[in-house]
Amino acid sequence: MSLSETIRRANDAAAGQVLVVDAPLTLESGAVLPSYRVAYQTYGRLNAAKSNAILVCHALTGDQFVADTHPITGKPGWWTTLIGPGLLIDTDRYFVICSNVLGGCLGTTGPREVNPATGQPWGLDFPVITIGDMVAAQVSLIDHLGIDQLFCALGGSMGGMQVLKWATAHPDRVFAAVPLATASRHSAQNIAFHEVGRQAIMADPDWCGGSYFLEDKRPERGLAVARMAAHITYLSEVALHRKFGRNLQDRQQISYGFEADFQVESYLRHQGASFVERFDANSYLYITRATDYFDLAAEHGGRLAEAFRGTQVRFCVISFTSDWLYPTSESRVIVHALNAVAGNVSFVEIATDAGHDAFLLHEPEFFATLQGFIDGCARHRGLT
Repeated sequence: MSLSETIRRANDAAAGQVLVVDAPLTLESGAVLPSYRVAYQTYGRLNAAKSNAILVCHALTGDQFVADTHPITGKPGWWTTLIGPGLLIDTDRYFVICSNVLGGCLGTTGPREVNPATGQPWGLDFPVITIGDMVAAQVSLIDHLGIDQLFCALGGSMGGMQVLKWATAHPDRVFAAVPLATASRHSAQNIAFHEVGRQAIMADPDWCGGSYFLEDKRPERGLAVARMAAHITYLSEVALHRKFGRNLQDRQQISYGFEADFQVESYLRHQGASFVERFDANSYLYITRATDYFDLAAEHGGRLAEAFRGTQVRFCVISFTSDWLYPTSESRVIVHALNAVAGNVSFVEIATDAGHDAFLLHEPEFFATLQGFIDGCARHRGLT
């Protein structure tokens, strides 16, 4: 079996449902993908009017398995507390769609997939992609499913960026939008953290200039370090102290060495080691770059309000008090821009010490806020 066939079968085995688009996709960089694939999962049923569809957009290292068992790790989906029969996003009532983003590594076209021109993995020959390109691929999926307008687009972090892009680039196709713990552009600090992660990957000798598949290698050490650094930004100092403090790991005293003396060190090492089992190093480079390039105001003459002018989309913007990666000030920028053009927007800052990852956790006030917004939009949409 050829290398390309081996990779394709491995990717297909884990991808779930896959849409193959035999048409070119012109990227924002000007590069063209001659064809592409979108891997996705759906939950619930689309109603006869096709008016009950909710698109869930995943965060940086998420995937399409939002509400069922992950095929590689065997762990529950990343939002099983929120999505499912009888839950807040009730799949007995709504048709939920979640796709792996363009540039990803679980079935959607990305650097891990096979370049049809060479029969080998794309590697760094894959063109640089943007949040807008991710949304363009999602549009093809929504078209394929026959949905003219999404009832709601929902997502946190990088997923929130996709929601904002959907609501501004395709406002007639989104009834309601919920950008969570996100920003209209990356700060210098966020770009800096991503650059540390990318450099860690590229410094790994097994990265092989991005061609590690051809060398039968994987830059696991570099990718693990990138994950460890990023994971710190998803938490808060209070949460880290509450969970670990300065507690030692499986020992009574310090070792005077460089093993994992502290529990927090052991935790981060575990996060890094488990991450490399399910994620591709090159995809990490491409996806972090896409978030760094995202700047919604720059796309509209430097004025964020212009991105929302005339919008009929109903917005609910949610932030979390201890999120220092995407602080509340970034959400307020979005809200102020919507207010400037008389947009329909609700805004809630949730008090929590869980940090950026709070949007993935069972935070009662967050759930109550989201429930109220979804139910209110459903009444206006005639879904009650």
